Order: sequence, then structure tokens, then C-alpha cells
Amino acid sequence: MTTRPMLSAEKISPEADGVVAAFHRGLVDEVAATVARDRVVVVGMANNPVVKKARTLLDEQGVKFTYLEYGGYLSMWKERLALKLWAGFPTFPMVFIDGVLVGGNRELVKLKADGKLTK
Repeated sequence: MTTRPMLSAEKISPEADGVVAAFHRGLVDEVAATVARDRVVVVGMANNPVVKKARTLLDEQGVKFTYLEYGGYLSMWKERLALKLWAGFPTFPMVFIDGVLVGGNRELVKLKADGKLTK
């Protein structure tokens, strides 16, 4: 597993850490609770064709999922940024299976091809 570069905790002031921790915390908590509760969760945004592809793939495979949508290209970008900071994943959709971020649509297609996407 490749570890992504991150600023080490001792290089972040308590004030800066507090800003990040509080940044749209309610929304982050909502997504985290849904990911903990539901087997498959797709987090996306309106009018994004890649999000639609991921949802369609899951539907075609008969995989039940919870879909959470936060804004579109011109709205809720700060809220989506908070989710990106939380998950450490740069794009939408974000697909979670059994509480684990598996990635986006590209990774979902690979899971299907490898026979690892089951109902």
C-alpha cells in the first residue's frame, strides 16, 4: 500500500488543526455515520457524469447503496472540500464498501472486472 504524503501532526498548530476539525463538521459527521451504518455508500454531486456512471454500475449489478449528494459544480464546493479533507480522496464519487473507501468510479469498474463486486 502506498502512503500518501501528509503534513506530520507536529507540523500543524493546534489552531490550524481546530479549523480543519471544525470545517463543515456536521456534514462530515453525517457522511461518517452513513458509512458506518450502510454497507455501500456513494458520495457525489449533481450533474457529474462520473458519479452517474458509478450509480448506474451499482444498479446494474443489483448492489443496493445509499447515495448522498452535496451540491453541484457551482454550489457546496466548500462542503465537498471538507469531505475530501476527511477522506483523503480528491474526486467524486467517493465509494465506500463495508466502511472502507474503495475509491471512485474507476476503482468500482476494476472491482466489477475482478469479480469482487457482489450484492
